[in-house]
Amino acid sequence: MTTPVALTIAGSDSSGGAGIQADLKTFAALGVYGASAITALTAQNTRGVTGIHAVPAEFVTAQIDAVFSDLEVGAVKIGMVAQAASIDAIAAALSRWKPGHIVLDPVMVATSGDRLLASEAVDALRKKLMPLASVITPNLPEAAALLDEPVAASEAEIENQGRRLLALGCGAVLIKGGHGEGAESTDYLVDSEKTIALAAPRVATRNTHGTGCSLSSAVAAGLAKGETLELAVRNAKAWISAAIAAADRFSVGHGHGPIHHFHKFY
Repeated sequence: MTTPVALTIAGSDSSGGAGIQADLKTFAALGVYGASAITALTAQNTRGVTGIHAVPAEFVTAQIDAVFSDLEVGAVKIGMVAQAASIDAIAAALSRWKPGHIVLDPVMVATSGDRLLASEAVDALRKKLMPLASVITPNLPEAAALLDEPVAASEAEIENQGRRLLALGCGAVLIKGGHGEGAESTDYLVDSEKTIALAAPRVATRNTHGTGCSLSSAVAAGLAKGETLELAVRNAKAWISAAIAAADRFSVGHGHGPIHHFHKFY
C-alpha cells in the first residue's frame, strides 16, 4: 500500500484557518498525508494579521530537504512565501528535487486585506516560481497583480489574463472567481489547449478565511493521489464549495471565520 503524500510550503496561521494549518487539514480531509515547510510565522486571527516573522531562507531549505530526503512526495503546494530570499530557496530546492506536481498559490493579500508578500518579491515569484509550477491558482486580484493590469471584469478578460499568465511559463492557470459578482462563483482552468469554466452557487457567508489556501491544497491532494489536473481541479472545486457552505456550522472568532474542512465528518 502506497500512502499519497503532499508537501505544503507556506506560512503558519496562528488562528488555524488558513496557511499551513488549512493546508494540512485539507490534505487530511481528502485522505492524503501532509508534510510542511514553514516560510513565515504570522500573528493573526479572523480579524487580521498583526505580525509576520519570516523564517530564514536557509532554514526553509533545510525543511524542504528533510522532507524530500525521506518521504515520497507526490505533489507540492506553495502558498505564502513572504520574501524574495525564501523564493530563491524554494526555487533552488524544488529544482533539485524535481517533484512531479507543483501547485503555486500566489498569496499576496489575506482575506482581511493584510499584505502577505513584500511588493519587491512579486517579480521574483513571477520569474522563479511560476515557471516551475504545474498550475498556479490566483484569485482575480492576484491574477491582475501578476500582470500589472486592472482586475478582469468579464469572462473574456479572465480568459485573456489566463493566457498571458500561461505565457509566463506555468503549465496551467486556475483563476478563482470568488471575488467576482453574481449568483455563481466561477473558476476558470486555462491550459495550452482549452479553457474550462467551473461554476458553483455563491454562498452568502462571511466565513471564508482560508478558502484560497484550501482550494490549492485540495488540487495538490488530488494530484498526489494520481488524479489528472482537470479531475483534481473539479474535485477540489466541489469539496471547497461544500466546505464554504458548511462554514456557518462553526462559531470561531469575530471576523472572517474559517471554512469547514471536515464537513464530511461532523
